[in-house]
Amino acid sequence: MRQMKDSGIKWIGYIPQEWSLERSQWHLEEVNVSNNPIQTDRILSLTNKLGVIPYEDKGNQGNKSKENIFEYKLAYPNTIVANSMNILIGSVGLCNYFGCVSPVYYIFKAKKDENIKFLNYVFQTVGFQRELRKFANGILEIRLKVSSSDILKRFIPYPQAYEQQKIVLFLDKECEKIDELKADIQSQIDTLEQYKRSVITEAVTHGLNLDAPMKDSGIDYIDKIKADWKISKIGFVCAKLARGFSEDDPALICSNNGSVMPRDEQRACGKMVSEDNAMQGIRVGDIAIHGMDTWHGAIGFSKIRGKITRVVHVCDSTEDKRFIVYYLKSLAYQGVYKLISNGVRGNTSDFRSWDKVKDIYICLPNTVEEEKQICDYLDNIIESADKIIVDKKAQLDTLDDYKKSLIYEYVTGKKEVV
Repeated sequence: MRQMKDSGIKWIGYIPQEWSLERSQWHLEEVNVSNNPIQTDRILSLTNKLGVIPYEDKGNQGNKSKENIFEYKLAYPNTIVANSMNILIGSVGLCNYFGCVSPVYYIFKAKKDENIKFLNYVFQTVGFQRELRKFANGILEIRLKVSSSDILKRFIPYPQAYEQQKIVLFLDKECEKIDELKADIQSQIDTLEQYKRSVITEAVTHGLNLDAPMKDSGIDYIDKIKADWKISKIGFVCAKLARGFSEDDPALICSNNGSVMPRDEQRACGKMVSEDNAMQGIRVGDIAIHGMDTWHGAIGFSKIRGKITRVVHVCDSTEDKRFIVYYLKSLAYQGVYKLISNGVRGNTSDFRSWDKVKDIYICLPNTVEEEKQICDYLDNIIESADKIIVDKKAQLDTLDDYKKSLIYEYVTGKKEVV
């Protein structure tokens, strides 16, 4: 059995007797090269799950990249890229590309003959990231920033070069296996999400009888609909509400998955919209339509009472309100809101004005009874699919935890590569 010694640093704990504790700055140095004059227009993005990737591979997520890329800084292959704020929650990774990154990122390169992959694995440990929190500055919890100097001054466990290489080869292999399992599970989740979307879209335009005759809707963004259905507008079937609220009402959000839920502390700190003049009341059974995140599907049916930002339209309807929500979400799935929006940002649809929302066309069954049948059917389908998705996401969390634990145990020498 290996002889171990106390490192004296809480997050590291015991390390092998022959290992040393060394500051990151002895092995890494910051690279801070401006993209002015412009040397590349390839924008890179740093994600918690995927590491450093080209911005176009990120999909339509997060903030739109800047057009003024001369304000960015250059990143290079075989460097570590870290978000000055989000490194505390894991936004750090190895870069395999030449490109430019946001000015809030740090780029670190290895000094001569150093193993950049081993150093990156150390930076991936939760303990190291939590240690940085002690040196972070900022007023808001989600806007804490740590300096590059404070990152580089931290002590890390440091074995001999040959053992670093053994650890890197082992972790590369094991992490690849874990990532393959995660990719497979994520693919299953994506398939289920797409299934939910297709079932909803089919049901709110064709009904439950697939053999029923159809007709053209006459609306550009609505395909054929059931022949005995009618076309109306949201403004004719929904009424915008102006509800009051009490100080004790909890602050809620309408999330991108359509859930109206209590706002977590991080979001509350980051958005600072809990002031009374920025809120409105919402009650059980109200429809919530987010005026900016509509295209994400941030449209929900509230099951709780509280207060919510005025950016959200709180509505009532004489129709089955579940049907209204399902239908409006189906338009989001088809990208309709982007087509009829005048938003200036790439990741929002601008429906903050009720005048614009009320002009959205909707197809409706002739009876509320048929609406109820469709909604009951969809409720059962979605509930069953969501239960499976919850289980799949729990599997992903378990694999994430295992991967983090594996990295920690080997980069601190608690387990030895044999």
